[in-house]
Amino acid sequence: MIAPEAGLSVSRQCTLLGVARSSFYYRPRRGSAEELELLKRLDRIFTDCPVYGSRRLQVALLREGISMGRRRVRRLMRKLGLWAVRPKRNTSKRHPEHKVYPYLLRGKTIDQPNQVWAADITYIAMRQGFLYLVAIIDWATRRVLSWRLSNTLTAGFCVEALSEALARFGKPGIFNTDQGAQFTSDEFTQMLRDHEIEISMDGRGRCHDNIFVERLWWTVKHEWVYLRPAANGIEQKRSLGAFFDWYNLRRPHQALGWRTPDEAYLGQSTAARGTGRLTRCQGGAVNLWTVGCADPRLTAQARPPMDKPGKTLRVSPTLPTGRRLPTSFTAPRNKTR
Repeated sequence: MIAPEAGLSVSRQCTLLGVARSSFYYRPRRGSAEELELLKRLDRIFTDCPVYGSRRLQVALLREGISMGRRRVRRLMRKLGLWAVRPKRNTSKRHPEHKVYPYLLRGKTIDQPNQVWAADITYIAMRQGFLYLVAIIDWATRRVLSWRLSNTLTAGFCVEALSEALARFGKPGIFNTDQGAQFTSDEFTQMLRDHEIEISMDGRGRCHDNIFVERLWWTVKHEWVYLRPAANGIEQKRSLGAFFDWYNLRRPHQALGWRTPDEAYLGQSTAARGTGRLTRCQGGAVNLWTVGCADPRLTAQARPPMDKPGKTLRVSPTLPTGRRLPTSFTAPRNKTR
């Protein structure tokens, strides 16, 4: 486009075209043999492990005897057009026009079925692509009441799951979710209001406010989905149906006194190991979680190492087994004014 032999000077032609004169004289250097070899290695490692980002690729190269900085790994990844395959953080995006409800579980002892229900959305990876999964659980017994898969993040599949749970199991006193646009939508909240259910929503950025659903996602993925990768949505739906049957009916929980969620929800006792008879659980339903630490059993105070003097004390709840939850799982006390 720029002709040095033309009547106009190169400088004038560059000015008219809006490009820097140095760009006309620039000649790209050919990559060295060493860099070409690094590019081949990066491409091979990434093809085998497409979930690796720059940090893990740097470690993988180091294990092969190649030491380089992370910034150089990033530059080579950009040159190859590589980026880690992972879900993006957008399942809990707020809608600016939707009403956000306060968090109602702080300071409440939750130890009865249908006292509190909770819901959340997560990604379910497949061999190609991923789907969105919503589940509604009973907070006190961990029972999964309903679930739905979808390939979009509309509110429809969440409303379907809620409608099924209400039709099969009655209604809870409180329904807790995060502040995602699916749960703040008029369609979803109107169904809760029509059934006279109190609406509770997590604080912004407080995943521990809905900790039992977050823990369910770990079980779904690490104990089932990652071990049984599905080829398509139909196969994934069938697989998850088998998982939730197993989870509700056969998977015992230590925090439930080794009962299954179904036994805890229905108030059944646990079969005595090796005796073939039933034994009654002590004290009925197990108090799984007390938000705000209102349970009188949670009396021992502990200050995490990261807490500084003058900050809110946190306590570590004790499970029925005598084991304590990590302090990172506990909810802060209400601040006194």
